[in-house]
Parts: sequence; structure tokens; C-alpha cells
Amino acid sequence: MLRQLTLDLGTPPPSTFDNFFAGANAELVTRLRELDNALAAGPVADRTFYIWGEAGSGRTHLLQALVHEAPPGHARYAGPQSSLAAFTFDPRVALYAIDDCDALSAAQQIAVFNLFNEVRAHPTSALVAAGNAPPIGMTVREDLRTRLGWGLVFHLAPLPDEDKAAVLKHAARERGIMLADDVPAYLLTHFRRDMPSLMALLDALDRFSLEQKRAVTLPLLRTMLAKPDADERRAASASSASPAASSKIGPHG
Repeated sequence: MLRQLTLDLGTPPPSTFDNFFAGANAELVTRLRELDNALAAGPVADRTFYIWGEAGSGRTHLLQALVHEAPPGHARYAGPQSSLAAFTFDPRVALYAIDDCDALSAAQQIAVFNLFNEVRAHPTSALVAAGNAPPIGMTVREDLRTRLGWGLVFHLAPLPDEDKAAVLKHAARERGIMLADDVPAYLLTHFRRDMPSLMALLDALDRFSLEQKRAVTLPLLRTMLAKPDADERRAASASSASPAASSKIGPHG
């Protein structure tokens, strides 16, 4: 049975397109990266996007990157935790990033439906939404489901294990660590396989290696897990890692 860990990550680095490992999702990342500049340059044919994928696939990372890399006040991120005001159209905002559409309240669903209509009516704005299923499988209002399928729909393809191992090694190199092949292999067969959880565990292992003044090796990983607080880490829920993307540098996404 795969173990789950609770890790104190501190403040994660911001989500950017540069620290997202695109893999098979390169077309989507390129479109999102260029969207704000495209809107400023003139009419854009594709202005509504819907991204779906499993938890930990990188949906939130991409939406946060879209907002983070836009000029201040030019983009807005909203989700189930947001007030209804966050879903209101504002002509000063060019990019709307709506996360976790599958978890929106009834009132929020109505607000997003209206926002879709406003964005369609204003050619200098765009909306990128995300959820855990394709539009046809969403348990939301029928009119909102239709809007989610209006524009480009992308399935956020999960990384294969060999790419996950490559991401872990890249992230380790960014920290000045040379990671032996057996460490990623062990993580992929003994723990949660989504990238946020794997990156969170790598961060914890990095900190532990500094505390112990030892190289990051499989024996060190086993030592960390054998510490008295290991049971607490193993019993943790999946919410321990920030909702994140397939990240090649940071644990978020």
C-alpha cells in the first residue's frame, strides 16, 4: 500500500510556466503563455479554454502561472473559495482563471455562466477554466457545462514514470543534489505518484539531508522515514502537498 505523507513545506515558490514540466502538454502551455500578449496584439480566435485532469496533474499550477505572469491587475484567479464578486466581469481584467469548476456552488456556477457570456462579448478578454472531468462528465448546471465545452478543451496528460523520475532529478540538480537512480524509483513505487506529493517529499528529504549533513541517498530516505514522527507523516492525507502541477522545480502546481 502506498504511503501518504504530511510535510511542512513553508512558502512554496510561485507557480510559473518555466517551472512546469510540460511533457505531452506543450501545446497547451504554449497557448497559455502567449495568451495575454495575443489579446493585446489584436483579435484572438480562441479565447475560452477548459483544462481537465486528475488531482495533482497541474491544473491549478497552470492557472496560477497565467495570473502570476500577467501584468498586475490584468488577470484574476477564482475558485470555490472565492466570493461571488471574484466572478464578476471587469473590463480592466483581460484574463480570468476559474479553478475547480466541479466544486463551485450553485451561485458560483451561475456567476461563471454569466462571466462566460461577458467574455464572449468582449474580444479583448479570455477565460481559462479547469476541472476534474471533461465537460460532458461535469456535475454542474447544463448551461455551464455547455459553456465549458464552447472553446478549446485540453486533457492535462499525466507524466509517465520515466518523466516523473526526470523531473525529480532535475529538481534535485536545481538544489545542488545529485540524485541516485534508486531514489526516484523507490519514491514511485512506495508513495503517492502525483507530482505535488513527490516534489513535497523531495523537499523534505533535501531539508533532512542538510540537517543530517549527509548525501541524499536511499538509505537516508529510509532513515528519515524511520524517525519517530514518521508514523504521523505516513498517516497524512493527500492535502498535505499544495495543489500543484507537474513541476520541474517547485512542489506546487
